[in-house]
Amino acid sequence: QVQLVESGGGLVQPGGSLRLSCAASGFTFSTYAMSWHRQAPGKERELVAGINNSGGRTNYTDSVKGRFTISRDNAKNTVYLQMNSLKPEDTVVYLCNAISIFNTRYRYWGQGTQVTVSS
Repeated sequence: QVQLVESGGGLVQPGGSLRLSCAASGFTFSTYAMSWHRQAPGKERELVAGINNSGGRTNYTDSVKGRFTISRDNAKNTVYLQMNSLKPEDTVVYLCNAISIFNTRYRYWGQGTQVTVSS
């Protein structure tokens, strides 16, 4: 079955770095665009960064531009989010998303990983 398993979250001090990973299985990873979203309690889910199926195009929300980098390894069926210069306002659950390039009905979510930025 389809699985998206996030890892790499945790507690980090302001200004620190974390790298999130999302391991995918159960579908043809190279035919899916991938993205990272985040959601704070009581708030709507927010797109953080996206990457197309080949890895040649990326996009970021303004608040993370220059600090976060999304990448993917299609040989390992994994997408990454390198987060640098973390701020307390980055504290939230981060979720991985996959969406088919052929049919947007095929969309999957991971369970999320908590990132806490605090001194």
